[in-house]
Amino acid sequence: MGKTLKYYFKRWPVILAIFALLLGQALCDLALPDYMSQIVAEGVLTQNINRIWYYGGIMLAYASGVTACSVAVGYLAAWLGSGIARDIRRDVFAKVTDFSGAEFDKLSVSTLITRSTNDVTQVQMFFIMFTRLALYSPIMAVGGILKAIDKSQGMNNLVWIIMIGVGTLLLSIIVLLLIVQPKFIKLQKLTDKVNLLAREGLNGMMVIRAFNTQEHEEKRFDGANGELTATSLFVNRVMSALFPIINFVMYGVMISVVWITAANSADVNGVANMMAFIQYAMQIIMSFMMITMVFILLPRAAVSGKRLGEVLSTEISIKDAPNARDFGRAKGVIEFKNVNFKYSGGDDYVLKNISFTANPGETTAFIGSTGSGKTSLISLIPRLYDATEGEVTLDGVNVKDISLESLRRNVAFVPQKNVLFSGTIESNIKYSDESLPDEDMYHAAEVAQSTDFIESKEEKFYSEIAQGGTNVSGGQKQRLAIARALIKKSPVCVFDDSFSALDFKTDAALRSALKDDAKDSALLIVAQRVGTIMNADKIIVLDDGEIVGMGKHKELLENCPVYRDIAKSQLSEEELSL
Repeated sequence: MGKTLKYYFKRWPVILAIFALLLGQALCDLALPDYMSQIVAEGVLTQNINRIWYYGGIMLAYASGVTACSVAVGYLAAWLGSGIARDIRRDVFAKVTDFSGAEFDKLSVSTLITRSTNDVTQVQMFFIMFTRLALYSPIMAVGGILKAIDKSQGMNNLVWIIMIGVGTLLLSIIVLLLIVQPKFIKLQKLTDKVNLLAREGLNGMMVIRAFNTQEHEEKRFDGANGELTATSLFVNRVMSALFPIINFVMYGVMISVVWITAANSADVNGVANMMAFIQYAMQIIMSFMMITMVFILLPRAAVSGKRLGEVLSTEISIKDAPNARDFGRAKGVIEFKNVNFKYSGGDDYVLKNISFTANPGETTAFIGSTGSGKTSLISLIPRLYDATEGEVTLDGVNVKDISLESLRRNVAFVPQKNVLFSGTIESNIKYSDESLPDEDMYHAAEVAQSTDFIESKEEKFYSEIAQGGTNVSGGQKQRLAIARALIKKSPVCVFDDSFSALDFKTDAALRSALKDDAKDSALLIVAQRVGTIMNADKIIVLDDGEIVGMGKHKELLENCPVYRDIAKSQLSEEELSL
């Protein structure tokens, strides 16, 4: 909760303004029972209509003050809470955009979504309630007790009745909170789980239908949803016991005061003081009831604040070095020097003793069986992950010593999983820089072999792209992702299995156009198909995280058994002999 408190206290001028308004509201509220007793003593019991109008007018003025202060406090508290929620969401999102793969491995996407929405809402509600009630209630409680002590003189000092009531209320709150606190922690974790299953189900709906596993997925979701519901019901049922306790205490105090006063005082002032005392007693009990409302929200808000704090305090593993260099345009020489790599928390190395050089104007290809470390290797170039040991350099400079902004400006990266954003084809291709000229966009689309299907659309480059690119095919999505990378004209272009969804004809045409268009860039291509990379200047064969072969296609066929096995599984004898 500590990390989120700073968002609250940095708005101290608004908090002070609210406190001043609440003080005014409390003073008006505390004055009303006095004038009510005056109406009873000097007006109702003596049947003096003028005194009734006089004190009634004063009460109306005080009530108007209470209303004005209450409206102003409501407006400022809502503004305060909304501002806090906005800033927390902004900072959480900004923090997440700096996360490397290691941080995403630690905090899943589903829990980050829950923390950015549900947890922020819990914190926002608490701060609003805290501002409106936690500042107001102590004023009312202390003021009410002082007034009640004054009014209880001559009434056997009935303040002890209020103290018993307040003590009973506080004891009940403490016991109930001790019972539900562990459940609040479980509640947020179960919300994460429900979000995870819902997200998996929606993203994998086509797979679920293809395998007829709708019933299985419904059972998985119902199990998590049922557990969340049961926990929520338990918490709400336990906390709902507070309100009967509050009513019991409130009416118990009222009946006790009337009973004792009626038995010991029958004069006019005694009746008037009794009514004022009851009003103050109700104000004191109501003050503690309002504090109870804050305590009801506090445990869950504390859990949510802690979860948000975990995100905000997460140490970013990949960031600029203190003296990071700001590169201009690089030449594009990528070199791996004895690189070893393992994932955070992993025991085994994914990459072992990797050394090679990729030069501008050349195509360097990577091939190997699934899990051989191809994607892990190229992820080290734009620093999606950092090498555990050894160096990855750009133009002879360790990538860790180059600012992330300039490094990634010099590297065009097409990931294995192609992602399109909601918007238009134009906004997706120009994602790196919206101010790029249309001529560059047209050229990038042409090289990526996407012009034909774009031109076939009614709105052409201004056609809408649905969230996640669900309204285009896998091959079209892949080509748009390639065009998005090519428009950067970076000296290093990295393609992680980016031609897998293309037919052989489109694949060949794209590679031919790419070689001409990026002839001065270093091309690094990960592929599963030998046909995609057989004409590369250098082919690196990976097996279990190690380089087991390096050279051209024909060389590797002769001296690399792993490559030869892969080639034989994909190419005919005639193609192998070419």
